[in-house]
Amino acid sequence: MAPEPKLRPAGLPSQEQVMELLDGEFARAGYEIENVVIDGGARPPHITVVVDGDRPLDLDTIATLSRSASEQLDRIDESVGAASYVLEVSSPGVDRPLTTEKHFRRARGRKVELTLSDGSQLTGRVGALTDGGRSVSLVVREGARAKFSVCELPLEAILRAVVQVEFAPPGQRELELTGQSGEEAGA
Repeated sequence: MAPEPKLRPAGLPSQEQVMELLDGEFARAGYEIENVVIDGGARPPHITVVVDGDRPLDLDTIATLSRSASEQLDRIDESVGAASYVLEVSSPGVDRPLTTEKHFRRARGRKVELTLSDGSQLTGRVGALTDGGRSVSLVVREGARAKFSVCELPLEAILRAVVQVEFAPPGQRELELTGQSGEEAGA
């Protein structure tokens, strides 16, 4: 988690206060708070709550979580006479590197670019976690034709993993090799 800036305008809650206040409500909705960023230098100040979960985070869910967060924060604002600020609830974004087992689990079916500990790079589609969550299956395209193979990579051998933006859906066979059907990937 990124450290909170040292200077925070009076009347704004701290990163810890926001996390403590919203954590239970977000967890009941099936999401966890990945980070809280308080930017007191912006005019008006911004509080950004970054959430992630095993289910997709769509606009309706973000709106529901935003309303809930606003209601919770308004309660403490009223009691302490807090400064005004802009509240934003968002997902980590596609450019967030996958660094933990849960990130890989949540990225199942997504195309990723990996840098391995031996310096090589590999692009493939994330499959199931194996070996008790210590390894991940990766569906890799071989050659120009749609021939695929599945390789197992220990998570500790992956130095960097970033989800790639795709503009067309993957083929059914490729998704099946990740352990998903087309319906699951689109959900």
